[in-house]
Order: sequence, then structure tokens, then C-alpha cells
Amino acid sequence: MSKQGRGSSGPKRGGGGSGAGGGKRSAGRPGQRGNAAGRGQSRSSRGPGTGRRSGGPQGGGREADPRTPGRGLGGKQVEGRQAVRELLMAEKRKVYDIFISGELEGDAGVSDIVEIARAQRVPVTYIARAKLDRDARSEAPQGVLAMAAELGEADLGELLRTRNGVKPFLVAVDGVTDPGNLGAIIRNCDGAGVTGVLLPKHRAVHVTPTVAKASAGAIEHVPIALVPGLPATLAQLKDHGIWIVGLDDGADRALFELETLATEPICIVLGAEGDGLSRLVRERCDSIVAIPMRGSVSSLNVSAAAALSTYEVTRGRTRK
Repeated sequence: MSKQGRGSSGPKRGGGGSGAGGGKRSAGRPGQRGNAAGRGQSRSSRGPGTGRRSGGPQGGGREADPRTPGRGLGGKQVEGRQAVRELLMAEKRKVYDIFISGELEGDAGVSDIVEIARAQRVPVTYIARAKLDRDARSEAPQGVLAMAAELGEADLGELLRTRNGVKPFLVAVDGVTDPGNLGAIIRNCDGAGVTGVLLPKHRAVHVTPTVAKASAGAIEHVPIALVPGLPATLAQLKDHGIWIVGLDDGADRALFELETLATEPICIVLGAEGDGLSRLVRERCDSIVAIPMRGSVSSLNVSAAAALSTYEVTRGRTRK
């Protein structure tokens, strides 16, 4: 596709559903920077819901309504061993407390988390498993829960720039509301080398404990920008020479035709579960592509579609 021909293969009007329907890492050497004052380990029975800080977990075992997110990205409560491990190793935000199920005291599966926390002067408290599960908001916290400062938002302007010779490789999420899907998308993006994720401020899930856990800690490494309106943001991306490619199962072009654009600044747009791309977002896309389906079902889960599409771009860039 030539640059002069931009828009000539734009979205096909009409309906159409969504074209979308970690390995364990060594803990490495513990960091030396202190994140919080206090002793490295506490055996107090103080639980995450009764701590001295007002930002503790809300309990109840359920996610907040994704349609009414807070003002920022979220991410204050992190659950799951890998997610908490990456939170500590990244050292990008303050970690206030770590709570571990009492039955895991001395367990090799969490020993590196305790070691890193001690090195960073983050208090570790062992509490009853029942209390930890009650305060958790994901389905399987794996006996580990952390409280941290809110995840920092990436600057959109920075994401639009070529950095260290790497052209922008963005993924925009159009109204995804399932936290497990968003977490898996972010994990895929980290693996494929995506340089930034664009997340709408409204009508989309933000970073909840389930998102953090499903991402296996990738939320600490993938820049995420909150944008007020995705259609307007995509128009801004076009002004900066970034190609906008939407995924939709009603498209005439196949995903595997992306190779010609892979080496260009590009943004892959993923539609919401069930509804796919919204009308205004479709209209902002330079091209709409579909994942070829050879079986009986018509589309893939949005996180699976994210994996295929991002790695198709990565494959094209590798061949450069």
C-alpha cells in the first residue's frame, strides 16, 4: 500500500462482528532501592483490608464495574505471584505492602518475592489464607497480594515518536471490558515488542487486579496511555504518519497482507468483545483486515487476535 493511497482501502461499511472475538522468569538480583520505610518482614496479623493506609483492597472478591473506572489507570492492588514479582523487579512505582498467605511461610515458590521485598524494604506480612482470599479481587491470587502506588500513565506524545530507531508500534483497544482479556492483550503486547497501548478513559476496563494477574506482570513494562476518545486519538495518530489498521471479521483483506505495512509506524486496533469495532473507529482506520478462519466458528477471542496480529507485525519487522 503506498502512502499516497492512504484510505483507498479503508473500512468496508456495514456490520460485522469483532475480528477478535509467560514463561516464568528468574527473579534475578534483588534491587537495592528502598520503596517504603519499615522492616523487611512483619509477622503481624494485620491484613490488607485493615492496614494503616487508606488505599487498601476493597475486598468482596469481585472486580469493580469496568464501565465506571477511576480517574487513572488503576493497578494499586496487584495479585498473583508473577504479577507481584514483576512489580518488585520493575521498580517503577512505590510498593507499600506485600501480604502472603501464612501457609506459604518458608515456601520456595514465594521465597524470591520475600527476598526482593526485604532488599527494597517493603514490609511483608503473613496473614490467614481465608482473609487474603476474602480481600482479593481476582479469582486466584495464589496466596500473594501487594499494595502499590497507582500505575503511571504513558505520555501519548512520547508514544508517537520513533525511539532508538524503533518506529511506533501501537495497539489501541476499542471498548474491551473483560479484565482477563485486557490482561492477556497486554501480555501479548509485551512479548511482541509493542511500544505502547492506547486505552479509552470511558467504556473500557482499566488495570484491575485481574488485569494485572492475567498480564503476568506485563503492566509494569508496557507503556499504557489513557485517551479521552479513541476516534479523535486515531485521527491524531494519522497526522503523525502512523497507519491505522483495524481487525474485523467482515473485512475483505487478510491479516497476512499486513507485511507491507509492518515496517511503517503502525497502530493495530482491536474491537470490543462481541460488538467489534465501533462505527467511528472503523471510519478512522486506513485498512480493515480479518483473521482467516478455517473452522466452524466465525472469530477468535480478542486476546488471541491480539497475539496473531502483533506477532504478524513483529515477523514483518524482523524480516526488514
